[in-house]
Amino acid sequence: MPDFVGRRRAVSVAILAAALLASIIPAAATSTTAPPGLERFLFALGQVESGGNYEARNTSSGAYGKYQIMPSNWPVWAKIYIGSSTAPQTPVNQERVAHGKVTALYNWLDAWPTVAHWWLTGSSERNPALWSSYSRLYVARIMTIYKAVTSVTTAAATTAVVAIHIGQSSAAIAYSGGWSIARFSGYSAGRVKYSVRDRATATLAFTGRSISWKGPVGPTRGRARVYIDGVAVATIDLRRSSFKARATLFHKAWATAGQHTLKIRVLGSGRPVAIDEFVVGT
Repeated sequence: MPDFVGRRRAVSVAILAAALLASIIPAAATSTTAPPGLERFLFALGQVESGGNYEARNTSSGAYGKYQIMPSNWPVWAKIYIGSSTAPQTPVNQERVAHGKVTALYNWLDAWPTVAHWWLTGSSERNPALWSSYSRLYVARIMTIYKAVTSVTTAAATTAVVAIHIGQSSAAIAYSGGWSIARFSGYSAGRVKYSVRDRATATLAFTGRSISWKGPVGPTRGRARVYIDGVAVATIDLRRSSFKARATLFHKAWATAGQHTLKIRVLGSGRPVAIDEFVVGT
């Protein structure tokens, strides 16, 4: 579970009280239009608050669920965004409430960092220089994850996140050993990162229940070894009789979501190994 689960116990009672008192947003901010980046922000918020765990509970504050909603806030928000103050905190209901509340917050506060700061403190202060050092660290953690995700796929029937797409140029991927850019319209973002150097690596730390590596295959492609959590689990040969811009090169799934690390290491042959994107299943 991440360092920032729920509200840190050291957050003062005064700040928690402010979060409750600030739960009413001006009526003008209650537009239902989804702001840009909503799903990416909610994914990042859920990761920082609970690691994406719908059953997480902060034993100190009583905050519950993926977004660590305070017990005094749930009935009010559930009434507004579901229509019932007694609605149970199921995963579907948590998503409906969070989508509605965060949309309203963005339409009021105009910026995702300010929304993240409000979620922690209940304060609408827009100047980061006036935030506490802990608030700035919390917001930075959320925004780092937000920027690392290129797109989010949701299940229409539940609004639950089912796939996080992390493009080849994402800051979430740590490259070493020499990687270059190749462009082609058939790639997901019009380009891939590739390396022909032996022992060049690409590493991704993620939280989820599955991981897929997407990339090109063809007659000129090379080989790579895949490591999960430091253990070599597969050697992938990307050589095929014909070129295909996007193929699933590797897939791994677990019974439950957890924190993992994927590393790809190029096996030197002078042939390219490329990364289009990683897809994390939640």
